[in-house]
Amino acid sequence: MTEELEQLLKNLKLRRMLGVYDEQLHAAEKAQTSYSEFVAGLLRAQWHERQDSALEWRIRRANLPERWSLESFPWSRQPGVSRKQIRGFAELDFVAKHENLVFTGKTGVGKTGLACGLLLKALQNGYRCQFIRAQDLFDEMYASLADRSTRKLLNRLARLDVLLVDELGYLNLKPEQSNTFFKLMEERYNRHSTIITTNLIYDEWHNFLGNQSMVDALLSRVRHYCHTVAIDGPSLRELQG
Repeated sequence: MTEELEQLLKNLKLRRMLGVYDEQLHAAEKAQTSYSEFVAGLLRAQWHERQDSALEWRIRRANLPERWSLESFPWSRQPGVSRKQIRGFAELDFVAKHENLVFTGKTGVGKTGLACGLLLKALQNGYRCQFIRAQDLFDEMYASLADRSTRKLLNRLARLDVLLVDELGYLNLKPEQSNTFFKLMEERYNRHSTIITTNLIYDEWHNFLGNQSMVDALLSRVRHYCHTVAIDGPSLRELQG
């Protein structure tokens, strides 16, 4: 590689092409490939590098707590989950159809792992996603009321292709927080997919969200286009211990 070519690749920030140039050149000379095939190989390597970088950026922005994947889920240790059903969700038709997923079950059965695995699949397919724990979500909602940024918060969360709300459970909420959560779900309704993990059955949502009529309206929206996965199986944490 000439010094001029090396500098051009650096200036253009084509570092992947720079890194594989010598290897690709030797391979091309050995195989006697055409100039166009040689250039295509360099461009292909650069394109894959940018795709990987874009995915890493989306994953960091989505705030995934860990890189849980469906491939690494301990299926054999959790008989309460239908692997076939989850694989169906992994096709992401529910995202295209703007349907919701709700994972219910006691603590430790794998709700968050499965939900994060599906969120990772969505990220790998270019969707805008975010993971947020329910307590953090409601804290953000309450803080937004103080500085009058609620509309900005709702706009950001409402436009996500997939929003994962983790550990929705018995929280001490103020009416304003419940109202803001209802507005969020209303704005996402039939527009974007929401994944929720919770240890509560639907009948128990009134206990922490309050306002019977509002919760009825909320559940009507959440459950209208929704797949509910009730995991009745052992705690994976206990098994690991």
